[in-house]
Amino acid sequence: MLSYFLRRFVLVVPTFLGITILIFAITRFVPGGPVERMLANMQAQGDGSAAMTSAGGNSALSEDQIAELNAFYGLDKPVLEAYTEWLGKLMVLDFGESTRYYEPVSDMIAERLPVSLFYGGMTFFISYFISIPLGYYKALKHGSVFDSGSSILIFVGYALPGYVVGVLLITLFSYHLEWFPMGGFVGDDFDDYDTFFERAKDVMWHAVLPLICYLIGDFATLTMTMKNNLMENLSSDYIRTAIAKGLPFKKAVRKHALRNSLIPIASHFGNSLLFFMTGSFLIEVIFNIDGIGLLGYESIIERDYPVVMGIVAINAGMLLMGNIISDICVALVDPRVKFGA
Repeated sequence: MLSYFLRRFVLVVPTFLGITILIFAITRFVPGGPVERMLANMQAQGDGSAAMTSAGGNSALSEDQIAELNAFYGLDKPVLEAYTEWLGKLMVLDFGESTRYYEPVSDMIAERLPVSLFYGGMTFFISYFISIPLGYYKALKHGSVFDSGSSILIFVGYALPGYVVGVLLITLFSYHLEWFPMGGFVGDDFDDYDTFFERAKDVMWHAVLPLICYLIGDFATLTMTMKNNLMENLSSDYIRTAIAKGLPFKKAVRKHALRNSLIPIASHFGNSLLFFMTGSFLIEVIFNIDGIGLLGYESIIERDYPVVMGIVAINAGMLLMGNIISDICVALVDPRVKFGA
């Protein structure tokens, strides 16, 4: 098993390089960029000194000035050379500087990290601590009214994208009923609250609707995976043999079928690490949550390439490590697994 994990760690490096160099090349070849965005904004503001002329389509800036701007943003170098320079800075945890706000990318990500960690952590724990018991109970009560009714709700929720559910929730519960705020992480009066309880209440009040959107997809997948695998194990020969030898049914489920049913859940465990960082671009945009998802969305729209690459690098690293953690969880749950044998 040790040799298997060592090989997996070695493969992390070329995989990470492949992901980041692909995204880096895309940011260089897509239309538009920091310089073009700057000129377009100046044109929209009616700045005649830098706007595009309507007759010839030429910029009032000279070619030398545009070349200086490209050099300032690091866009004048070949892709591989620019990527090597970016990777060298990344090795010392230097994500560069935003071309939009002129702030260090690491500071911008760190500023929004607590928001993403809150929603990611809540989504992670609620998904696992509700979906596993719910799937367990649905398997034992298969075919009952509770199982059928909950399955209908789960499949309806799974069929609807999270951002669509977000629009529906805001329209119904925020606009018409006014039970919850329209969006944001905290209210305008958050700094005026004196006690921790009042601040926690304000945060949770704003978090109810976004958490529903976050939970729908992953919650449905985990619940039905747990139910289906437990039912499959309950129909296996080793469970019937254990019961025939006098082992009580509930004890056979808890000691044998349940552990084997957790194997697919464990394989999904590591990938859930992405919840702690990225969240959902569209959900954060809809609810105006100033997290890393919203930061990534705005960076793509504004062609803020250093921020985009910083978020991509972090997500790629967490995804690769999450896959290894999933393998470790599977090995812990299933002692029959002998990686590398």
